[in-house]
Amino acid sequence: MKQLAPAALVALSLLAVPAPALAQDGAEPESDFREGLDLFARGAELILEGLREEMEPMLEEIQPFLEQEMLPFMQGLADAMDDMTAYHPPERLPNGDIIIRRRDDMPVLPEPGEGGEVEL
Repeated sequence: MKQLAPAALVALSLLAVPAPALAQDGAEPESDFREGLDLFARGAELILEGLREEMEPMLEEIQPFLEQEMLPFMQGLADAMDDMTAYHPPERLPNGDIIIRRRDDMPVLPEPGEGGEVEL
């Protein structure tokens, strides 16, 4: 993957280079321009395909972790937070803790009863 990053940068930097003026040889400048864009698009496709092929083994390797640990964690977080618009962005405290504050203008949550259950 480290080898593809410089290639991607070179390909993207070529987009910033102005195209040379076309000679008056009877060729339609519009078709040359479209042909050049098609070549750039194909080059970008090849770069992305190479990145995908290179990352595929890593994604297959971390898939069990994502399914067994991250998915349940994210589901639990989503269940606990109900509506994301009811919260401020996360803050990191000086001690390293991360807190997510509920917005003041949102309705008050019901108090949990015995056993942590909430009466609805």
